[in-house]
Amino acid sequence: MRTRILCLIAAILFITLSSYPLTLSAVDFFNISDSLLVKGGDKTETGVAGLRSDSISGNFNIKENPSGEEKLSEGKPQDYLPKWYEMISNIPGDYVRYYRTELTEENLPLYAGIFTLTAQLILADDITWQGSHGIYKSSTFSKNWSDIFTEIGDGRTQFALAAGFAAYGFIGGNNRALRTASQIVEAVLASGAVVQVLKHLTGRQSPYVSSQPGGVWRFFPNQILYHKHVPEYDAYPSGHIATSMAAFVVIAENYPEYKWIKPASYSLAALICIGMANKGIHWYSDYPLGIALGYAFGKMIAHPELTPRKETMEKKKKVEVSLMPYVTPAANGLSLGVSF
Repeated sequence: MRTRILCLIAAILFITLSSYPLTLSAVDFFNISDSLLVKGGDKTETGVAGLRSDSISGNFNIKENPSGEEKLSEGKPQDYLPKWYEMISNIPGDYVRYYRTELTEENLPLYAGIFTLTAQLILADDITWQGSHGIYKSSTFSKNWSDIFTEIGDGRTQFALAAGFAAYGFIGGNNRALRTASQIVEAVLASGAVVQVLKHLTGRQSPYVSSQPGGVWRFFPNQILYHKHVPEYDAYPSGHIATSMAAFVVIAENYPEYKWIKPASYSLAALICIGMANKGIHWYSDYPLGIALGYAFGKMIAHPELTPRKETMEKKKKVEVSLMPYVTPAANGLSLGVSF
């Protein structure tokens, strides 16, 4: 799981920085397609049904059901339909699940990879921003498509996707589409709230209003000033890419038989990253954490049946992460502490 996330982040950022389209072969190379074939009765189809989780890390076995009825590991049928309010009421529990399943010792390499990649990108932020924004200003074509993909990354598009699945589900009586719509809303809201908290803590300038190379970081900013001058404080991490990834992962996990969804959606995520960097909304270093958060929440919410039992998680060592600002006469920044 953690290897896949790091590979996915690296793939999207590589495509973003090189501006080459993401192809299916590249996605296969990073091994981010993990749909499973499930058999039931005399028909064969792909889905999340019939899966039994051996561990939260993603090792699954196919569970045969002599009756031919496909069921989740909890015993829920594949066409399980969430209650209309669960897209909201599940969110507090999602944060508990995220803490139990993600903040563990085995995920330390993932955190280290995200931190290292972000730090390296910060060093190059001003150079990459000047280059991409120069193209944006000099090319009408670049400006137009950057504006389009930036809008696609906006939350309105993600909720429009959810509305489309909901309409299809209601009209066609399709529970899978209704479940997908509910999970998109849940994943977007859950990941988006985490991003907003981090934005309000880090207070990083967006590129187009930056007053120094790489932008100023104002940790724990005055919240009144924050809301009066949002671009001065809300660059890190990227909410556009976090919520977009969450929605894309939910769709891909609910429709694994459509192999084109993952390469198409991850290519779209890369284009969203490029568009926002070109416009000066985000630095490239704003993306790794946003991608990781969106992927994790999307995967977790799309697979409620894979939540580990409480007693299993109690055996896992927990990781305590602290993020504190430091200010010295020579420099200021963030101090990351990890205890386990």
